[in-house]
Amino acid sequence: MTTDTDLHTLTGAYALHALSDEEGALFEQHLNACPSCAEEITEFTATAAKLAVAVAVTPSPAMKGQVQQRVTTVRQVAPHVPRTPPAARLRRRLPPLLLAACLAAATALGGVAVWEHNRAEDAVAQQQQARRQADELATVLGASDAVSRRIPLRGASATLVVSRAHDKAVVVAADMVAPPKGKVYQLWYDQDGTMRPAGLMDTDRTRQTMALSGSANSASAVGITIEPAGGSDRPTSAPLAVVNLPT
Repeated sequence: MTTDTDLHTLTGAYALHALSDEEGALFEQHLNACPSCAEEITEFTATAAKLAVAVAVTPSPAMKGQVQQRVTTVRQVAPHVPRTPPAARLRRRLPPLLLAACLAAATALGGVAVWEHNRAEDAVAQQQQARRQADELATVLGASDAVSRRIPLRGASATLVVSRAHDKAVVVAADMVAPPKGKVYQLWYDQDGTMRPAGLMDTDRTRQTMALSGSANSASAVGITIEPAGGSDRPTSAPLAVVNLPT
């Protein structure tokens, strides 16, 4: 993989995160100077999103009830019992020890049951949210009128994809440098000169694809800033990049 011709063939593997760290770093250097590869990656990402949606399986409505029912029948791990004291003291301490053991067991079993119940609910909610996000991304990235713009972020590769027909915009980013501790990357829509919050990027991921919240058709540009954790109502720092939306 020493020529541009070799690198041009890696767009599909890069879109699917199938390159090694060394190959990914080399390809990203090439990507910064190759608009055709950036456009091809956007198309591959759209296709991958559509394929993911096509094979996604909605869990059975009965799944939650089945998990909760199993919680009541699965044998739990017994609580840890401290080393037995000498026989002379055991007789005097037996009632308190039995009471403590019963309380410990009840607390452990109750805690596990609540944890399993909450985990089942969280899993269903997360699956539903992930499906909605995948549907939204696939809709924008696969739209017939989708137009892409490169976002000039230093040290990273990022592309903005906009569908006017669906009134949505998506950011596809790779090799994102982690923001300073306690900070987050925040996206904005420029609406008549006023910056409107459009979402926070995941600080733990160097590669991500996310849909901006709100209407893209009412904005003229998209910007990105570094903000305090949790985001801001209005930018508190100079933008790292601003990209005009296609008309």
